[in-house]
Amino acid sequence: MTAPVTAGGGRTAARGRRELAYAVLLCLVGAGLAAWAVTRAWSVEVTSRGGLPSGQRSRTGADLLPWVSALAYVGLAGGGAVLATRGRLRRLLGVLLTGVGLAVAVGGGVGLTEAGVSRHWPALVLVGGLASAAGGAFTASRGGGWPAMGARYERGAASASTAGADRPAVERGTRDAWDALDRGEDPTVS
Repeated sequence: MTAPVTAGGGRTAARGRRELAYAVLLCLVGAGLAAWAVTRAWSVEVTSRGGLPSGQRSRTGADLLPWVSALAYVGLAGGGAVLATRGRLRRLLGVLLTGVGLAVAVGGGVGLTEAGVSRHWPALVLVGGLASAAGGAFTASRGGGWPAMGARYERGAASASTAGADRPAVERGTRDAWDALDRGEDPTVS
């Protein structure tokens, strides 16, 4: 038994939504992991102060490499922006996210080479950057055909006040009904 012709279109749309979700999750989880790991204490400096107790100063990854946390936040914002874009703009955003993710991964690699730095936090930044870059690359390669946000989120050509002006205000919407009442009109009649 063969599937109806429309089932293929439904499967394609479902696959596009699934791929979109995977790409957004990769970008957000990767950038979020990097943003979290860069705020952890990467090194602790102990200073002796003669007869006084020794002092400790911890330094986070953001203290050592402040640009990594900034790029991780850009990756988080870009991961959300993938949902709001479509077509070529979404592909361009994917290229940007790939570059940002790779830069974050480089920051994690730089942190791994620093002397006196614990290795697990920079390694998590590296992994987060690579995950974000993978989500960006996936978006750049396949994102043009993914579904976009619904038309209800976009501004239409006709304004809401002129659309359906021949119908009673109650049928057009709550705001129109209240506006009609403010003008002293009966919103139930045209």
